[in-house]
Amino acid sequence: MPKSFSEQEREYIRQRLKEEAAKCLAQYGVRRTTVDEIVKRVNIPKGTFYLFYKSKELLLFEVIQEQQKNINLELYQAFSDIVDMELSAEKLTDMIFEFYKKTEKMLVLKLSDAGEIELLKRKLPQEIIDEHLQDDTDMIKKMIALFHVKKEVDINVISAAFHAIYYATLHKADIGEEQYDKALQVLIYGIVTQII
Repeated sequence: MPKSFSEQEREYIRQRLKEEAAKCLAQYGVRRTTVDEIVKRVNIPKGTFYLFYKSKELLLFEVIQEQQKNINLELYQAFSDIVDMELSAEKLTDMIFEFYKKTEKMLVLKLSDAGEIELLKRKLPQEIIDEHLQDDTDMIKKMIALFHVKKEVDINVISAAFHAIYYATLHKADIGEEQYDKALQVLIYGIVTQII
């Protein structure tokens, strides 16, 4: 029979699992991060892990989502701060570009490559991925709603375009390090000019 935990204990264990999973992900990547390593670091039995998460992939994805959510909130706040200012496509492009550069530097994604992200994605239930994509689309809608945008803008297409740019960031070496930043800015600018 599984051990019962108080709400405070559950929250503490969940937080510790996420902290150590983030460290493992940054150190080992998705493939080499194991439940055994995480539970050893948190000092709980392996069976206890499964009281909190059905798989390591669900835990790793939650860690990544939390870090992405923090960056999204930071970007939303930056957008909110300039909403009354005259906003050019160049200024908005620069802000979004900085968002992608911060995303690249997220601790848990530094050592992850496209193959690692794809592996994680394949191991997650489709409804989790769909929910994540919908959350992203909702956040993009919320951000775009701050500005005067063209009436014909299809938010789902814009969201998909920003997702495409994110996937491009996973292929920085393939794109070419020398051209990468400029190429990223061109792609973002192309989307921004469709919006405002």
